[in-house]
Amino acid sequence: MADGSSLSALSPSQTNAGTPLRHDWTRDEVETLLNLPFPELIYRAQTLHRQFFDPTEIQISTLLSIKTGGCPEDCAYCPQSSRHDERIKAEKLMAVDGVIAEAKRAKEAGAARFCMGAAWRSPKDHDLETVCSMIEGVKALGLETCVTLGMLDDRQAHRLKDAGLDYYNHNIDTSPEFYGEIISTRTYQDRLDTLSNVRDAGINVCCGGIVGMGEGESDRAGMIASLASMPKHPESVPINLLVKVAGTPLQTAEEVDPIDFVRVIAAARITMPASHVRLAAGRENMTDEAQTLCFLAGANSIFYGERLLTTPNPAATRDRQLLDRLGMSTTVSAK
Repeated sequence: MADGSSLSALSPSQTNAGTPLRHDWTRDEVETLLNLPFPELIYRAQTLHRQFFDPTEIQISTLLSIKTGGCPEDCAYCPQSSRHDERIKAEKLMAVDGVIAEAKRAKEAGAARFCMGAAWRSPKDHDLETVCSMIEGVKALGLETCVTLGMLDDRQAHRLKDAGLDYYNHNIDTSPEFYGEIISTRTYQDRLDTLSNVRDAGINVCCGGIVGMGEGESDRAGMIASLASMPKHPESVPINLLVKVAGTPLQTAEEVDPIDFVRVIAAARITMPASHVRLAAGRENMTDEAQTLCFLAGANSIFYGERLLTTPNPAATRDRQLLDRLGMSTTVSAK
């Protein structure tokens, strides 16, 4: 438990709206936050949330897998890896018209942003051109666009920017120290290099991680500290709760205490108060009460729809019912 000196050292006044955001968070500082008494932690997160956002509003995104399975990476949590004993069958890249049709349905359901994910280590140039056509078509509908395509070089990032891409998702997944326990086919620095290329191209960054992969509290703190110490905080920070999938190395991972998960959401909000903190994968297994605590802790974005790439997501009707019960509304745009 944090003592009084630690509490005063991490005062919310350090990141008040109107003053520069901090980009020098340490693992120890974030771990101190994670160990605050729960009422104090939620108070601090709510205080900062209200300085930067309307706490009654939730931004809605929809995620579509445009190319599923056959990924050569060995991410221990992902059923799309071709290296696992059980794997999702590799499919071809979707046609542009089919993606646009899905985007129209997402907009009609209330989404402000349409996200497209492809199971690649990195995109080939001819596939990238097809994705650029998808981006142009989705933007023509009035939706924000986001893609996750694996690693990008500088030229590819600029091509996506020219197509009008708003956000690029590339998660760091966990702390630098624990990363090698989860992935061996690319390095933590590879992740950072792609994020740097995206930033240099002028595209907004969507970057977060996963809780529940066997990491310790120190690793959760390290993940948040890494995100919060970037030269510019990610505009969107998805915090995922591991979805255990049969056939993956993490299929028997231990369950995460819901309160511990809420603490990670709160730490993300406190350290990155101007970012959208997204309650991402794993909501299907959360109670309404746990999701509500996440909103109180500063989560102000969710994925909307029945699937997230290959894993279940709460049905849209359940989400609407919960938001209605809470008296919360959805935003038209995350900008």
